[in-house]
Amino acid sequence: MNMLVAEQVAIFLHIISHHLKNRVTKHHFNRSGETVSRSFHNVLNAIIHLQDVLFKKAEPITVNSTDPRWKWFKNFLDALDGTHIKIRVPTVDKPRYQTRKGDIATNMLGVCTPNMQFVYVLPGWEGSVADGRVLQDAISRRHGLKVPHGCYYLVDAGYTNCEGFLAPFRGQRYNLNEWRQGYQQSTPEEFFNMKHASTRNVIKRCFGLLKLRWGILKSPSFYPSHKEAAQFRYRSFPYYDQLTAIYVKDRTTGKDAQTAADIIEEIDVEDIADTNTHEERNDFHGCEADVSLDDMDLSATQPQPARNQELFNYSFIPLQPTTLNVASKIMTTLWKITKQ
Repeated sequence: MNMLVAEQVAIFLHIISHHLKNRVTKHHFNRSGETVSRSFHNVLNAIIHLQDVLFKKAEPITVNSTDPRWKWFKNFLDALDGTHIKIRVPTVDKPRYQTRKGDIATNMLGVCTPNMQFVYVLPGWEGSVADGRVLQDAISRRHGLKVPHGCYYLVDAGYTNCEGFLAPFRGQRYNLNEWRQGYQQSTPEEFFNMKHASTRNVIKRCFGLLKLRWGILKSPSFYPSHKEAAQFRYRSFPYYDQLTAIYVKDRTTGKDAQTAADIIEEIDVEDIADTNTHEERNDFHGCEADVSLDDMDLSATQPQPARNQELFNYSFIPLQPTTLNVASKIMTTLWKITKQ
């Protein structure tokens, strides 16, 4: 694929920022739909390989901290919560992905630092599953969420209050909106809940900014999350919706939940398989080729100018300085991957 790495990154950022379909993007960049799709997945793989750079390391709040928001929670690591991201799934899977609000979504677990930097993310669980079950899966994985001894994460009342995870008092005022209305705490439990909500609110802000910045997270993706989805189109079955709502909703499995480390392992296995297949295709079964380099036409292998390079323009993609820094790291990683 004769295409600049910078253009591939621009295509990727353009799609996830504005939530555009493939056929719209290919006209913007004057590329084929296959090229757009391949570029998108190339950059996506590069981003996943950047997990050590993009994910920050958790550091507990020190005992001598004087910050008015964090000083109440010594050895506090990060804030933890789940959020729903709307997606498209086959009809047969909709009951498992249906949330309490009736949306078809996936339940994503996120952990962020006090300065709004993500530490851990586990996407892929069905929307109908309880947050506690997603957390249980996260801490039981080989590349899962780690809780250092003596430290803890702040969680809401939807999680169990146990070692390593500090939840608020149940049956007491908690939401920040209640405190903003001028209500004064009257018990130690309410005072604790107010400080807890103020501190844990950082993860809510992270989710809000993430969905505000990347348009692809605001509404169901145009890109199906299951390759088998096509076989279920335009098919009907009497009372299908009623039956699946009864028998399928509680059968959440989390089979599509993966961390970045899990995905990298799959990518590496696929790369090894592709390499072996390529070597087998180039195997002449012990025969030596009698064609020398002098007899070959090497003109087609010479670097060619990028197609429509003079027409390519990044001006319609407004990027913030932080996004530019990430894009630079993505380009470097993508270039290294393509050279392997």
